[in-house]
Amino acid sequence: MEQTPEKETRDAREMTLIGHLSELRRRIIVAVVAIVIGTLVAYFYVDELMRFVTAPAGKLYFMSPAEGFFAYLKLAVFAGFMLALPVVLWEIWAFVAPALTTHEKQWAVIMVPGAALLLFIGEAFAYLLVWPAAVKFFLGFGSESLQPMLSLGQYLSFLLSFILPFGVIFNLPLLLLVLAKIGIISSGFLAKQRRIMI
Repeated sequence: MEQTPEKETRDAREMTLIGHLSELRRRIIVAVVAIVIGTLVAYFYVDELMRFVTAPAGKLYFMSPAEGFFAYLKLAVFAGFMLALPVVLWEIWAFVAPALTTHEKQWAVIMVPGAALLLFIGEAFAYLLVWPAAVKFFLGFGSESLQPMLSLGQYLSFLLSFILPFGVIFNLPLLLLVLAKIGIISSGFLAKQRRIMI
């Protein structure tokens, strides 16, 4: 039985969709494997990492038998993700690139590494400059009758939730540039919203 042109077109479109989904799955698997490898590498150095991140707080405690293990695991996964970030970004780029025009590709070649670099700078700025001052401020509420007793798990969760937004905020200039390029915002709009933007 002969296929009609409509059916052939539909089959080709379905094959294209299946091909895209297969490629997406392959790239997700590569990214996940990179994160797992990064986590294993980070776990090998997790004691040094833990000493580094807990230095501003001093002595910490864990309140349940598993809290210490999960805190170490959370730190290893976070560090592993940061190590694997170039691979993750490359996989995203490799999946999206065929759909971009030459001009868009030229912009993306600058934007993607720039975003990763600004993320790392933001995290370093938050941990090295802002976090020690924040810990000092929060612990300053202690007194003779009110002593701080910091839990390792709570401390680590608070640290990660504190420094992660800095990586996003440091990417704000790139986001504004992209929004301006695609015509969503303009210099006039930014000038009017200067107070909010600052």
